[in-house]
Amino acid sequence: MSGSSDTAPRLADRRFVLATDLDGTFLGGNEKERAELYDWIEENRLSVGLIFVTGRDPEFIEDLCAGGVPWPEYVIGDVGTTIAEVSPDEGIKPIIELEREIADLWNGSGDRVRKTLRDHPGLSLQPTNFRYRVSYDLDMPEYDNRAGALIAELGLDHIISDSRFFDVLPQGISKGPSLKKLVAHLEIDERKVLAAGDTLNDLSMLACGLPAVAVGGAEQALLKEIADLDHVYKAEAIGAAGILEAVAALGMHSTPKG
Repeated sequence: MSGSSDTAPRLADRRFVLATDLDGTFLGGNEKERAELYDWIEENRLSVGLIFVTGRDPEFIEDLCAGGVPWPEYVIGDVGTTIAEVSPDEGIKPIIELEREIADLWNGSGDRVRKTLRDHPGLSLQPTNFRYRVSYDLDMPEYDNRAGALIAELGLDHIISDSRFFDVLPQGISKGPSLKKLVAHLEIDERKVLAAGDTLNDLSMLACGLPAVAVGGAEQALLKEIADLDHVYKAEAIGAAGILEAVAALGMHSTPKG
């Protein structure tokens, strides 16, 4: 396992840190484009740091990276409810001090959420036991939008993304706040971080003030929300190629194309 190591510089001392969503972003584009990005990262590990910011869980990430995708140094998973370090010996290990507020805000709400939304039109519970979130597959034509109000009455937040997913989260917790918390904890200069995403559940990290890119092929609902955000680069290239396009256009690091 690569990622964090005793010999690599800490992320605060690297020239550039990529904080990227997975599906449609880091994993988006064709095989050649993904290989170009991944090879570039591996060839520049001393100056490039990698953080995954995803709705996926640690088990998925471990399987993904075991299959040849570059290991990140840190993971913000489960739509911002997991904040973890990648340890060569222990795998993806939650950073307890950064997750404490998340756990307190969630306050064991899983059963309450599942009871409240049981048989709710358009929502199908995902069979995964997340720690601080409950997630549903969304059938938009059948969906009754009163679900949002029901979740708010529980003192929780919800996010709809890609018109396919409905996530229930602790109030105020999402990808953006968790990324900012991790960046501050690691003492990384925010100007060196590029947040990359493509759907509405990436909105909070693209809008949080860090340099950001919405990759080509991004969800139209996301593009509408970020249209007036000057700090968000709107890439033309799809997925992985869009990330490298933004790195070059923003002058954050040398890339294979300049």
